Amino acid sequence: MSTPNPAVDEVAVITTNHGQMVVEFWSDVAPNTVENFKKLAREGFYNGTAFHRVIRGFMIQGGDPLTKDSSNESRWGTGDPGYKIKAEFNERKHVKGVLSMARAQSPDSAGCQFFVCHGDAAFLDRQYTAFGKLAKGEDTLEKIASTPCRAAGERSPSRPVQRVHVESITIVPRSSIA
Repeated sequence: MSTPNPAVDEVAVITTNHGQMVVEFWSDVAPNTVENFKKLAREGFYNGTAFHRVIRGFMIQGGDPLTKDSSNESRWGTGDPGYKIKAEFNERKHVKGVLSMARAQSPDSAGCQFFVCHGDAAFLDRQYTAFGKLAKGEDTLEKIASTPCRAAGERSPSRPVQRVHVESITIVPRSSIA
């Protein structure tokens, strides 16, 4: 009989102003990405950040520290934790509910921004680091993805009209989730 591994048996509880989502991690295919996300969550890095990019049928994106301050809105989507992490592309599919790292053009440019797929996005497979999936909270994902949006700069309407924010992300034992 194997002994439970506390690091593998942890989940993230993402509490937003629209409800909670619980995410299971894929440490087997993206161990460094998972550990980076857990470290930032434990430090409170994500608390107060916004989902600054929402595209129904595609994904909801958050984790940018610049979104804590509305005066930085023109720079939202460019923030990082002060470092970048190496990509861990893998064979996991980008389907509804998958948690993945957002990045710039360079494959190794992710740091803290993440997204949750709201639909299937096969074109992201092996191009972005998928590192978990939604275990609970599909209703919250749906509420956030259904948020009315407006254009942000030159982009299509993807900026929520009303702020959608992360109150906290906590890392807890899987066994503590009912």
